[in-house]
Amino acid sequence: MSHTTAFIGLGAMGWHMASHLPKLGHEVWVWNRTPSKADHHSVTFQTQSVGIEKAVQADFIFSCLPTSADIEQLIAMHPPKPGSIWIDCTSGVPQSAQILSQGLKKIGVEYLDAPVSGQTIGAEKGTLTVMIGGDVDAFEKAKPIIAAFSGLIEYVGDSGSGFAVKAINNTLMATHLWALAEGLTVLKSKGVDLSAALNCINHSSGKSSISENIMAQRVLNRSFDKTFALDLLQKDIGIAVDLIQEQSLNLPGMHLIQQQFAFFEKESARQLDFSAAVQGLEKINQIELR
Repeated sequence: MSHTTAFIGLGAMGWHMASHLPKLGHEVWVWNRTPSKADHHSVTFQTQSVGIEKAVQADFIFSCLPTSADIEQLIAMHPPKPGSIWIDCTSGVPQSAQILSQGLKKIGVEYLDAPVSGQTIGAEKGTLTVMIGGDVDAFEKAKPIIAAFSGLIEYVGDSGSGFAVKAINNTLMATHLWALAEGLTVLKSKGVDLSAALNCINHSSGKSSISENIMAQRVLNRSFDKTFALDLLQKDIGIAVDLIQEQSLNLPGMHLIQQQFAFFEKESARQLDFSAAVQGLEKINQIELR
């Protein structure tokens, strides 16, 4: 059956994610707070730039905005039509997902929290990992469309579960980055060649996606190419820590990571790639990783 799909939010991730949807052969509407960006997307990828009032009338509505608060405000101002499915790819707050899901269900709309992982390269290639929480039947209906930009789609539980998995995943990413930076700081202080040491690590048990894809490519070469803003990672770590507190768990490690990543205040962090967080460690120790 023919259906309409809308994508709301054409940022670094949304721009590429939305570009894959026309390949499914259905009409795709795009909306962005800066209309010219939606216009550019429509010309580039054969989507249709529309106003927000029309976007929320699609059968399947994707959103990818900075925070849950942005989504809550948008839905309050522009509620979707009954019978539609809202698929929120924002890295959001689990409690917000639960509230939105309950509220939208009352008007006949299903809401899925469906955050993604894989950075901009994964969005461009259509190989993102999508972790989904919400109604199982709605998930099954939306899955073929989500597959347009995904390499892995995993249903992880009730509303809020997807956001929870994403927050923990990103906090683990931050932990890997910080632990590796600390290790390389020790080695640099001993006069070890960091590129050679990293090569050893990447062929040993200490390797991670950070050691293989981030440290040499952004930190050691001092490029700090921006693909995922540091302030967004700070937000995700905060969500993870809030989950720990909500469940009254004794897990000090994530609290410590939150403290380390708070070196840069939000305004500065907004301008930096998450990998630049290691510069805080460098300043404390007066040792530059290169």
